[in-house]
Amino acid sequence: MSARAPSRPVGSVTRGTTNPNRLRRMDRWIAAVHGAALRRAADPVAVDLGYGAAPWTALELLRRLRGTAPRARVVGIEIEPARVSAAKPYEREGLAFRHGGFEIPLPQRPLLIRAANVLRQYDEAEVAGVWERLCARLDPDGLLVEGTCDEIGRRHVWVALGPEGPRTVTFATRLGSLERPSDLAERLPKALIHRNVPGEPVHAFLRDFDRAWAAAAPYASYGARQRWMRTVRDLRGDWPVADGPGRWRQGEVTVTWEALAPRA
Repeated sequence: MSARAPSRPVGSVTRGTTNPNRLRRMDRWIAAVHGAALRRAADPVAVDLGYGAAPWTALELLRRLRGTAPRARVVGIEIEPARVSAAKPYEREGLAFRHGGFEIPLPQRPLLIRAANVLRQYDEAEVAGVWERLCARLDPDGLLVEGTCDEIGRRHVWVALGPEGPRTVTFATRLGSLERPSDLAERLPKALIHRNVPGEPVHAFLRDFDRAWAAAAPYASYGARQRWMRTVRDLRGDWPVADGPGRWRQGEVTVTWEALAPRA
């Protein structure tokens, strides 16, 4: 009997838009919050899922992870074969590229799957199934980070998930470019972007975020960072902020998923 042919990769081809340094905010957050798990592992494998038409994001992820976990390896996975062929010349020690999709065609369970700007083109109803499939491929100590950013990485929102499902939502921005926190609404991941309407938790959160930002206007004279930090301190009186000042200084705030999850 002949060997069974490999199944077709799961997913659809994305636009492939990519720019150097676009995912720096997400990468730095991953290195900070997931670095200990990567350091503990004997063979820490990270996946850059849907890296796009050029391999820059995978190269950058390897460099940033190795700054905190020197044994880390990165595998870029793309559903478009031509993109994999174009990336192959960039392979090096610790970096490889593979043809595949949401099935994550690797022999081991990765400690990290990063899926940035991948689900934007999908229907909201498809997100839960994709999350479930990806989480099922994670190492028991693994993390899935899925979200969306603008073309040059100034504004970014992502969901962090463990094998059990979603845990947190992180809002990250270049503070000097921010007029109000709700500017980040256009970068909400697919699971939340259509829920930014009255009656939904994410809409209430962004409304309160803007109000706290307005109330912190006097701190603007000390710089945008001080205004942001005061805003988040006030915000956590009503919302379960899951991080602290060390991350706020980076222009970030992380909130538990349960607080922002869509209503049924």
